[in-house]
Amino acid sequence: MAPRLWIITTFSSANINPLHRQRIHNRIFIKPLPRYLLSQTFWATHLAKGSDHQDDYQRNLCKAATGFLRTYRYLIQHESDFRIAQQDHLGLIPKDVDWPSFCRFVSDLSRIEDSAVSRRYCYGELRLTRLNFYAPLLLRKFHFEQVHRQYGDFFSRLYRPILFAFAIVSTILNSMQVALAAEQVETAHWESVRSVCWYFSIVSLVGAAIISSWFMFLWLWIFLDE
Repeated sequence: MAPRLWIITTFSSANINPLHRQRIHNRIFIKPLPRYLLSQTFWATHLAKGSDHQDDYQRNLCKAATGFLRTYRYLIQHESDFRIAQQDHLGLIPKDVDWPSFCRFVSDLSRIEDSAVSRRYCYGELRLTRLNFYAPLLLRKFHFEQVHRQYGDFFSRLYRPILFAFAIVSTILNSMQVALAAEQVETAHWESVRSVCWYFSIVSLVGAAIISSWFMFLWLWIFLDE
């Protein structure tokens, strides 16, 4: 999926907001920083070049760990971000790590090039709404992460685009009605207008029926899937 992430977000590893600016409705998804990634012994033993376990899989794992670690360089930029990350209900950073030690640890992470990390981490933060929107195209499935557990929440996000489309169609149909009602000149001049209005009216009715049927099918699919 990484080669196609340019569709969803900016190609920049620095495209990550500090923690105090993160928001998506009422929740965000951030992976906690494991304690072992803060251990020099762990890196030297399992991930560093020349270690006993180094192979293609381990090299890819090292790139993934390096890229993930680098994201915290952008996520935690202020002491206020650090305090938020250590709150009990988040637990993103171990509590025994203090701010000066963390600053020393991440000071060199900004110099890590994109070639040293997984391709996923060549991009910054991703919007879950965009991931879910492009999931049928990129992942061949209905969603990347299901966030709506209630029918009302799921269908409510579809109301606005559908209502907008209906409003546009209604405006066009009303305009056509006005045009047909104003037909007071020679018949030949209005014949093409009458044909366009008739065809568009039929297409609008068929489109409304298809959208209504799609809503019913979607609800039935969700119901049977559960």
